[in-house]
Amino acid sequence: MPPVTIYTTSWCPYCTAAKALLTKKGIAFDEIGVDGKPELRQAMTARAGGRTSVPQIFIGDHHVGGSDDLHALEARGELDTLLAA
Repeated sequence: MPPVTIYTTSWCPYCTAAKALLTKKGIAFDEIGVDGKPELRQAMTARAGGRTSVPQIFIGDHHVGGSDDLHALEARGELDTLLAA
């Protein structure tokens, strides 16, 4: 399974929802908190192709997007396929 990375802030409900889905599925992930850390947010933005909102989720080198994107992948049955790659 490729590594899963999620950039978050502590107060973001979408971050909480994305982490809850990953946890429910038993998927381990690396969380990078960008609260008050402009250098980490800048790195996230660069990696996410200019997107500045959180969460930003990556499966391996594949940019999933945000929480809505992650949940849409799950609803379409595509998340497990992406994780199995």
